[in-house]
Amino acid sequence: MAQLALVPPTQAAAPRGLPDEVPVAITCNGSSQAVMMASPHDIEDFAWGFTWTEGIVSGRAEVEQFDTVDHGANGIEARFWLTSDRAEALAARRRERVGPVGCGLCGIESLEEATRPLPRVDAGGAIPASDIARATDMLRTAQSRSAHCRGLHAAGFLQPGRGVGTVREDVGRHNALDKVCGAVLRAGKDAAAGAIVLSSRVSIDLVQKTATAGCPILVAVSTPTRAAVAAAEAADLTLVALARGGAFEVFTHPRRIV
Repeated sequence: MAQLALVPPTQAAAPRGLPDEVPVAITCNGSSQAVMMASPHDIEDFAWGFTWTEGIVSGRAEVEQFDTVDHGANGIEARFWLTSDRAEALAARRRERVGPVGCGLCGIESLEEATRPLPRVDAGGAIPASDIARATDMLRTAQSRSAHCRGLHAAGFLQPGRGVGTVREDVGRHNALDKVCGAVLRAGKDAAAGAIVLSSRVSIDLVQKTATAGCPILVAVSTPTRAAVAAAEAADLTLVALARGGAFEVFTHPRRIV
């Protein structure tokens, strides 16, 4: 019977690059809002994106101060200090969440919250089909960290005629989306003028985050779930999936693809 031979680390020609993940705590006015496992880079973008896509804040004006604290082996803390009005509103809906990398809905307090009503996104601008056809290839090319280690998801912001930029990577696909949304918010870009591009399948939490951020188009390399399609339909969000090799399928609201 054949046996598996393990190569001692000292004999390996080159160590395989492995992705990192650390606990990231997000607090608002001293109260914990979430503890998520995430890749330890672009933490500022992740924190801003998470608070935006989860409806904790609706914009930069509601944040008075922000900083991060590195706790070493214990993880990273991203601290927001909100305006008094926003802090009071948040206290009414406060929840604590602990989420692993594979899920974006862990820690919610009710079944209704898992399928919460979404805002209908603005009409948004049209994007040429040729841009959509190249989007996931451009995203893959821009994944600089994945060139050194596999296992990272990516999200990018597609702007008509300008391609996919503002690319962010993470071990969690919803984290990667939060990072790119945070980068768009911090840069003062208009989320309604472009599309989110993902290197993963589309679950309902990714549709929820995209719609909450006000981006009208979501493009993904893999398939959507049935719940994701239903949520996109209800939110008037254009959902494009199976986008690879120059081809794609439009599942909801195709009017924005020209």
